[in-house]
Amino acid sequence: MTIFSRIIAGEIPSYKCAEDDRFYAFLDINPVAKGHTLVVPKQEVDYLFDLDDETLAAMTVFAKRVAKAIQQAFPCRKVGMAVLGLEVNHAHIHLIPLQSEGDMDFRKEKLQLPAEEMQAIAAKILANF
Repeated sequence: MTIFSRIIAGEIPSYKCAEDDRFYAFLDINPVAKGHTLVVPKQEVDYLFDLDDETLAAMTVFAKRVAKAIQQAFPCRKVGMAVLGLEVNHAHIHLIPLQSEGDMDFRKEKLQLPAEEMQAIAAKILANF
């Protein structure tokens, strides 16, 4: 069972931003920007492009709804989407509020936000979902 499956199951706490019967969105605990959110399928599949076509399409539509909620919660030029998937063997999409292309640089120092601020960020996104 991956760490994301354990988060979805409620075994590990998370800052939930959105959820439906097939997908779960929560804040990245090592964000590159405030509002950096992960979208994962509840089905445990290692690689995004191993998902069946219907699930991948539905996940993208779910991610679009989350991105719109992020943009309402954190005014930005756009919300960037990245698929990396090397650190956790569970398909996921990164959604990151952008003011510039440099905001998508995963090599830059990650933000260290207090739990109260993370909870407030997640609540703001969830309220706009």
